Amino acid sequence: MTRQITMEKAPQGQGGDQGPAPAAAKGLRGHPWLTLFAVAIGVMMVALDGTIVAIANPAIQKDLGASLADVQWITNGYLLALAVALITAGKLGDRFGHRQTFLIGIAGFAAASGAIGMSGSISLVIAFRVLQGLFGALLMPAALGLLRATFPAEKLNMAIGIWGMVIGASTAGGPIVGGLLVEHVSWQSVFFVNVPVGVIALLFGLVILRDHRAENAPRSFDILGIVLLSAAMGSLIWGIIKAGDSWGWDSGKTWGFLIGAVVLFGLFALWETKVAEPLIPLGMFRSVPLSAGVVLMVLMAFAFMGGLFFVTFYLQGVKGLSPVDSGLHLLPLTAMMIVSSPLAGALITKFGPRIPLVGGMVCTATAMFGMLTLTSGTGTLAMSLWFALLGLGLAPVMVGATEVIVGNAPLELSGVAGGLQQAAMQVGGALGTAVLGAVMSSKVAGAFAENWKDAGIPVPADPRLEQAAEFGMVPPELGEAPGMTPQLVDSITGVIHDTFMDGMGLAFTVAGVVAVVAALVATLTKRGENAEAGAGAAHI
Repeated sequence: MTRQITMEKAPQGQGGDQGPAPAAAKGLRGHPWLTLFAVAIGVMMVALDGTIVAIANPAIQKDLGASLADVQWITNGYLLALAVALITAGKLGDRFGHRQTFLIGIAGFAAASGAIGMSGSISLVIAFRVLQGLFGALLMPAALGLLRATFPAEKLNMAIGIWGMVIGASTAGGPIVGGLLVEHVSWQSVFFVNVPVGVIALLFGLVILRDHRAENAPRSFDILGIVLLSAAMGSLIWGIIKAGDSWGWDSGKTWGFLIGAVVLFGLFALWETKVAEPLIPLGMFRSVPLSAGVVLMVLMAFAFMGGLFFVTFYLQGVKGLSPVDSGLHLLPLTAMMIVSSPLAGALITKFGPRIPLVGGMVCTATAMFGMLTLTSGTGTLAMSLWFALLGLGLAPVMVGATEVIVGNAPLELSGVAGGLQQAAMQVGGALGTAVLGAVMSSKVAGAFAENWKDAGIPVPADPRLEQAAEFGMVPPELGEAPGMTPQLVDSITGVIHDTFMDGMGLAFTVAGVVAVVAALVATLTKRGENAEAGAGAAHI
């Protein structure tokens, strides 16, 4: 018989989906705010790693003699492993306890980081990055499961707000930390730094975290469901990565993998209706707010991660800033997320998630459209305005969409819900980077020749310069080419930058439209059932 999941609110303490309110903790173990602190250390390590490595890639390429494709797979291998394993990892937490999976994730992630730093070949770096992704997948949903089980309902939004603040600050701070380490130590230090952080997180976790297991948590594993979902996620992410990498969106191989993913997802959904203990009980999606939260997370990550990808190239290519200076110019975004995430949690607790989520996506869309005004001569103040507005818009969405997904899921499926939230973010980020990259490439292909002609440059355009325009980066050897004068270098530089800005403008337009759609989706969200039970919950 198929296990039915009801999304209706049940009385507290009566065996309903949400279960009893968390009991007030005595001492260190299980204390809610100390639990949040312990969880935040581990989450910071994984979130920081998502962007800190990008700064180290050029140094890794030079030191290990890697190809461009090899360097791309340093990121893509991590992303693929993370996206494929997240939901299954959440299920492991629901079954064996979130404390255990969190601690294993911390230890494995730190060990894999140390192994990367000691690797002497690019193949070993990529292999250990995949291992990092697998352990990161264990860690992230377990963190949300621990928060959900530890905090009483009226404090949960604030806790998730601080959790989102840590992720946002770590993600945006990665380029600064990475730049400092690469410039003053070595690329290996970018990975070695995770080892002491992991040890600290592990020690705190052993002392502070309390194991939480719902009484009606599943006791068996849906092996075929795991295989089908992993294959579907792998096919989807692989197709997206390769479309933006080398195949292109018009390739039969790209569409073969994407269509294969749709078929596999269909088979997975069919199987989940027949198995006694499904990996993802499809009854969860009878909750319109939960489904809307998942879609909202995909769209938010599409707009944010896709747009941020081009911002870093704008700062380093068009503006000519160093990696460290680029990270410093993104501080308004980071600072605004740090300040507004806890505030967003408080507003969501008081007013519910709908208004803050809609307002956040409107701010995000406004920032995306506002960045259409950026030029090579735009000053720091004007850039900071749009970056700060973007951070202001993202904070309530990171907090609110997470609360909507996790809060509307049954307590015994909080790990699955956490994995679903993280998987939605990874899929959205991969889609945003790949799709907006394709938009950029198509625009550059048409604009480069026109800009070259308008500049009146008397020599034929080198195809390599068109490729450089996709990143806004002027090749350093340009000035050494035969017959190249300073005036000609300036003209070609202007063409490359203008073409990049044309492409980035179209990419930001698409990201802004996606953010508007996300604002409409946000109108379907509402407070999670766990939060609605807050009146009777224990106070911290």
